[in-house]
Amino acid sequence: MKQHALKETNYNFNGQDKFYRGKVRDVYTFGDKLVMIASDRISAFDVVLPEPIPYKGQVLNTIAAKFLEATKDIVPNWVTEVPDPNVTIGYACETYPVEMVIRGYLAGHAWRTYKSGKRELCGVQLPEGLKENDKLPEPIITPTTKAHEGHDEDISREEILEQGLVSEEEYKLLEEYTRALFQRGTEMAAKQGLILVDTKYEFGKFNDKIYLIDEIHTPDSSRYFYAKRYEERQAAGEPQKQLSKEFVRQWLLENGFAGKEGQNMPEMTPEKINEISDRYIELYEKVTGLPFKKADNTQMETRIEENIKNALSL
Repeated sequence: MKQHALKETNYNFNGQDKFYRGKVRDVYTFGDKLVMIASDRISAFDVVLPEPIPYKGQVLNTIAAKFLEATKDIVPNWVTEVPDPNVTIGYACETYPVEMVIRGYLAGHAWRTYKSGKRELCGVQLPEGLKENDKLPEPIITPTTKAHEGHDEDISREEILEQGLVSEEEYKLLEEYTRALFQRGTEMAAKQGLILVDTKYEFGKFNDKIYLIDEIHTPDSSRYFYAKRYEERQAAGEPQKQLSKEFVRQWLLENGFAGKEGQNMPEMTPEKINEISDRYIELYEKVTGLPFKKADNTQMETRIEENIKNALSL
C-alpha cells in the first residue's frame, strides 16, 4: 500500500516575501522570519529522486529540533518554534558562505582523498599509515564552500580568510563552536551506542549575532557508526556498520546510477519506497533513543498550512 508523502508545497501565505525550493526543504520568508518545511523528497549524488519517502521529512525535522535544543547552551540557534512535525520557524539569518565540516574518523570523502595518495585535506595534514574508518588523532575541520547549484567545493581556512569569505575573528568563533558541537554530538551518540563519525554545521548572522542554522546531527548531514564491534571490525579490515543514508547511495550504485549524465534512475517500487521509509524511522529511533510516532499524514498539506498560519497568526 502506498503511503502519503509530501513531494512539494505551493502555499501562498499573506505577508510572504520569498519562496525557495531546495533539494529537500521548501523555505518561505516573512520579513525576518523563515519557515522551513522538511518535505519527503530525498536526494543522492546531488539529484532529487523521483519519489518522496513517507515520514522522511518528519524524521529529519524532529531529529534536528532535538539536537538544536540540546546544544543551545553552546551556541544560540535560529529556531523560535516547531509548530508541526515537518516545520521549523526561526530567524532569517544571513548565511555564511562556508559549511563547517568536521571529521573524527577517516571516512567518505576524506578516505577517498587519502586513498588517492593525498595527505592534505582542506589545508589539514593527515598522518601516514591510516586505514579507512580509522579514528583520527583529533577531529579535523575541513570546510566547504556553500554552492547554490552543483557540488560544494573543499576550501582551506587560509583560502577562506584570503578571499574574505569570513573575517578571522568570526572564523575562529565558528571553529570553536564547531568543535564544541561535535564534542556534544559525540557524547550524545555514545549514549545510544553510536559513534559520530563526521558531520557539518552551518552558521548565519542575525542582528550582528552568530546563530547555528539549518539542521544538525541528522542522518542526511552526519555519518554514524555502531560502536559495538567497531574495534573488532577495524582490526579485521571489515566495513563498519553505518547509520546514515549511505544505504540509498549503495542501492543506486548497485543499479548503475551515480548522478552522471546518461545514467538511468532505477525504478522506485512501492516496496523500495516503504523499505527506505522504514530505514529512516529506524535511524530516528537509534539516534534519539525515542520511539517514532507517525504523524497523521492523510491531510498533510492542509495540516502543515494550518499549523504555519496559527504559528504566525496569519
